[in-house]
Amino acid sequence: MFRNQYDTDVTTWSPAGRLFQVEYAMEAVKQGSAAIGLRSKTHVVLASVNKANSELSSHQKKIFKVDDHIGVAIAGLTADGRVLSRYLRSECINYSFAYESPLPVGRLVVQLADKAQVCTQRSWKRPYGVGLLVAGLDELGAHLYYNCPSGNYFEYQAFAIGSRSQAAKTYLERKFESFMRSSREDLIKDALFAIKETLQGEKLTSSICTVAVVGAGEPFHVMDQKTIQELIESLEVKEDEPVGDQGAAMQEDPSPEAAPMDI
Repeated sequence: MFRNQYDTDVTTWSPAGRLFQVEYAMEAVKQGSAAIGLRSKTHVVLASVNKANSELSSHQKKIFKVDDHIGVAIAGLTADGRVLSRYLRSECINYSFAYESPLPVGRLVVQLADKAQVCTQRSWKRPYGVGLLVAGLDELGAHLYYNCPSGNYFEYQAFAIGSRSQAAKTYLERKFESFMRSSREDLIKDALFAIKETLQGEKLTSSICTVAVVGAGEPFHVMDQKTIQELIESLEVKEDEPVGDQGAAMQEDPSPEAAPMDI
């Protein structure tokens, strides 16, 4: 079987200037279950798909609380995500003990990126095979960051990672300009719509998704399943509402201009 001679360790560069081990880690993020984040001026919402591998097993937890003002959603290797979330929690506790104030979100993300980058320059290490969406609130407002296994990080208005995330990105790109003015409830509904896009026709229920919120006067917390299910049902009712009289008339009596190719 063909074997790539440039992926034996993470410090070996290919002639094309690529680090294959890092690319493999980024591919692990693409194979993980979808995670979505969106933010307004005052709130950040994280949502994830957490389907179980079989009917006999429980699902893996994909959203973790780091501090009262910070939380993360992961896609990729869940074990690596737990390790990094524990590291973030430790950093927040240490900063709070030393300075008696919450750790700024941007500084925490830089520390996380540095930790991930070290694993790309040590031959006895491997990159973390997990992508993290870091949501937080500090003195500068609401923030949403994406941290990549390569050590890169980016701040987003809205973003999606994981399996079939492109469908969610397409939805978010159509709507992102209104997110800054959105209320907490509207952000949650948009997150559920985006999650639904990744399911590709499968019915969305509260048992296969998790939603968490952090905002002004609202510490980071995961919403309970009953509330999420009520929101999903209200969205389905809106989708099933009949069109107005004008739309009905157009459906009953289509004009020739609407379908010029009809014979």
